[in-house]
Amino acid sequence: MTARRLRIRTRRVSPLPVGWLVVVWVALWGTLTVANVLTGLVVAVSVLVLLPLPPAHDRLAFRPWGLARFVARFALDLVLSSLRVAWQALWPGRLPRSSVVGVESATRSDLLLTLTVLALNVLPGSIVIEIRRGRPTMLFIHALGAETPASVEAARRAVVRLEARVVAAFGTREERAVSTGTPGGGP
Repeated sequence: MTARRLRIRTRRVSPLPVGWLVVVWVALWGTLTVANVLTGLVVAVSVLVLLPLPPAHDRLAFRPWGLARFVARFALDLVLSSLRVAWQALWPGRLPRSSVVGVESATRSDLLLTLTVLALNVLPGSIVIEIRRGRPTMLFIHALGAETPASVEAARRAVVRLEARVVAAFGTREERAVSTGTPGGGP
């Protein structure tokens, strides 16, 4: 690595990630000492210089009303899906059946797709088992209790609605327009 490339990389190191990594380093060691802080500083700068993150091209928009709707509905979904899984687990003599459901993703943003997948994986009874990138991007979900065509379609609609709430909470105007299918992003 040439001195010029090293100089260019060191300019990209900002104090916020360095500070955060130092805090994590000290927390991992469990004691706040000058030696731990200095060692953490050296490790943090070394990691950020030698292993730089790629630039993030996606941006998140913060929409308070959309976020409030997302959080409220996510909390309700969390409770309902927990009860559904508990009921299926405790049902005597019957093993719950499941399906793998393919769902077309409306978003092209990696950040929004990641947020959607994280939300799906937190909900009991569903887990994303594959993401097939391309046109269109497909999410393959293992859905517990989806044994009839109607329940498979209900699982698919639930994923589409969850993704729409993520886009409404964090998507840009263009992403909201693509998600709702209306020019200007809909309501």
